[in-house]
Amino acid sequence: MPIQHALWTVGDKPAPVAASTLLSEQQLEEMIVASPEILSSEWMLIGQQEQTGMGGRIDLLAIAPDASLVLIELKRDKTPREIVAQAIDYAAWVEKLSADEISQIYQRFSGGGSLTAAFRERFGQALDVEALNESHQIVVVAAELDHASERIIGYLNARDIAINVLFFQVFELGGEKLLSRAWLIDPAETQANVTATTAAKRGDKKEPWNGEYYASFGADRPWDDARRYGFISAGGGSWYTRTLNLLSPGDRVWVNVPKVGYVGVGRVLEGVVPVRDFQIPTPEGDRPALEVLSNAQTLRRDTDDEERAEHFVRVQWLDTVPIEQAFNEIGLFGNQNTVCQPTSPKWRHTVDRLKSAFPNWDGPAGGSSNA
Repeated sequence: MPIQHALWTVGDKPAPVAASTLLSEQQLEEMIVASPEILSSEWMLIGQQEQTGMGGRIDLLAIAPDASLVLIELKRDKTPREIVAQAIDYAAWVEKLSADEISQIYQRFSGGGSLTAAFRERFGQALDVEALNESHQIVVVAAELDHASERIIGYLNARDIAINVLFFQVFELGGEKLLSRAWLIDPAETQANVTATTAAKRGDKKEPWNGEYYASFGADRPWDDARRYGFISAGGGSWYTRTLNLLSPGDRVWVNVPKVGYVGVGRVLEGVVPVRDFQIPTPEGDRPALEVLSNAQTLRRDTDDEERAEHFVRVQWLDTVPIEQAFNEIGLFGNQNTVCQPTSPKWRHTVDRLKSAFPNWDGPAGGSSNA
């Protein structure tokens, strides 16, 4: 379905804002380099106009918090299917980039900077070199998409190929130009497909999803609170929070604290809500999370920032353990996405092992190890 943008002035007599255009693709590229949040506030640009060695140049290259890469191709006007084919061709080049080659790309882009240092400064964590470029996604930025391209992109996404389109439209008002944007596919779906390509690159065979959700619970968050009050949460940016939307009431989710181990399993009771709307049940009645949780002072900092604010999913725990008793062993599935639907044999093996470690995994709700 074609994406159409329109803007109106607000007032007693709303008036449409006139559509306009950019001078060139280079102007769009320069705008994105100057303000990368036009694409995403969760990516860091690391390359621009890099030669692929196959007779072409990629427009932009970015890195996500999980060290996956984002190939960005720009088109000022309507995008024919040849552009999608070109982006896939360039992705074949991106897939083979080594850690050293990626580091050199960033050095050229930044004028000699260190990728590891920039990554730590941008994301607040060390760059996992082993995870670097284990997966990637393709983003085509365009004003329009022809029907053939839309069919191709839909077909690829249905087969776990992480490709998306960011539509933009330019408007002119009072001598100024305005830029709007809209995604063809929910970015959470594309992010989930990145997880699938990670597993494929590791050599994991794909199998039907077993219906069990994986969740990552950050070690910097109070697991004791989550365990006591029944929730999982994420925050700090849309990359971390958007996959919480994959969860619906009734879903079963297994919770892992990265580099520590699995700490619980529960049933989702409610969909995702921002921290300002999340209520905690107490003996005195429901109270705002911002008044009850042990890290409430930290959570208040980003309450008014919709993207960075903490988001919560209410869970009825079936079985949990204190973080000191987390279950961990070699061969268990792990992923930095907050929520995902793994389709690898490793996940099936992990769930089998977790069912032994958490014997109340199927009920009754509120297993005895919650205390």
